[in-house]
Amino acid sequence: MMLSRVAESMYWLCRYIERAENVARFVEVHDALSVGGGKSQTWDPLVAITGDQAFFEERYGQANRANVIRFLTFDREYPNSIVSCLAAARENGRTIRDRLSLAFWEALNKLYLMVHQASEGRLKGAAQRTFFDEVKLHSHMLAGILDNTISRGELWHFGRFGRLMERADKTSRILDVKYFILLPDTAVVGTPLDIVQWSALLSSTDCAIEYRRQHGRIAPEKVVGFLMLDGRFPRSVRHCLSSAERSLHKITGCPLGTFSNLAEQRLGRLRAELDFSTTDEILTGGLHEYVDGLQAKINEVGDAATSAFFAAQPSGVAAAPYAPSDA
Repeated sequence: MMLSRVAESMYWLCRYIERAENVARFVEVHDALSVGGGKSQTWDPLVAITGDQAFFEERYGQANRANVIRFLTFDREYPNSIVSCLAAARENGRTIRDRLSLAFWEALNKLYLMVHQASEGRLKGAAQRTFFDEVKLHSHMLAGILDNTISRGELWHFGRFGRLMERADKTSRILDVKYFILLPDTAVVGTPLDIVQWSALLSSTDCAIEYRRQHGRIAPEKVVGFLMLDGRFPRSVRHCLSSAERSLHKITGCPLGTFSNLAEQRLGRLRAELDFSTTDEILTGGLHEYVDGLQAKINEVGDAATSAFFAAQPSGVAAAPYAPSDA
C-alpha cells in the first residue's frame, strides 16, 4: 500500500474541493428558499447546519446576510469557509505535487486565486451568483481532470472515497436547510410557496431536470426519497455511499459484503440501512432527526478510515470535517 501521507493528502484534497463546492450550494439554496420574505429571510439556518454556531456568534454576533456569507465564503479563520477549504486543498495538493498532472495543479491554483481575489471585494447581485457558479464549475472541472489523468489505483480510490463521503454528508445538509427554513412557519407546508422552495432545492443540487424526468411534479416526499435513496443519481446519499464503499474495498482488496476494518464495517452497515430504508420511514421519524443521525454515522466512518489508513495528520493541513449539528 502507498504511504499513508500520500493517501491522506489525496483524500483531503478531494474532500476539501467537494466541501468548497457544497458551501457554494448552501448559499445558493438558501437564497432560493428565502423567496417570499418574512421569517424565511433569516440567515440562521446556514449557520445552524454547519454545527459551528458558537464560533460564528463569537466572531460575528448577528446572523445577517453579509455576516453569514462572509463567514462561509471568505473567513480565513473558519476552517470550513470556501477560501479556507481551497487553501487546505492546495496545501494537500502541494505535498503530492509529483502525483498530480500539470493540468490539475494549474486548475486548482486558478480556482484558489479566483476566490482569493474575490475575497478582497464585495459580492452583490449578479456578481455573487457568478462567483458561486464559478466555484461549482471549477470543482466539476477538477474532478474531471483528476478522473482523466490518474490511473485507477489506490491513489485515485482514496480521492474518490473522500469526495463521495463529503458529498453524501453535504447532500443531507442541503435537505436540512429546508427543515430550518420551514421550522419558523409550518403554515407554508403544502402551499405553492412550499413547492417553489422544494423546486429550488432540487435546482441547487443540479438535479431538477432528472427529478422531473423520473417523478414529474414536485412532491416533498419524492424529493426527499430522490436525494436520499435514489440508487442511480450521483448526488444522492445512497449512491454516494455505495460508490464510496466500492472504492474502500478496492483499496483494501476485501470483497464487498465482508469487512477487514472498522471503516468497512461501519460504511457497509450504513449503506445497507439506506438500501432497506423507505421515504416514509425517514419522514415519520422526522427528516431533521434522520439527517442528524446520518451525519453522525458518516463522521464515524471518516474517523474509522483515518485510524485504519492514515498516520498523524499533516500539521496545519487536514482539519476535521463538519461535526453533526446540535440544533
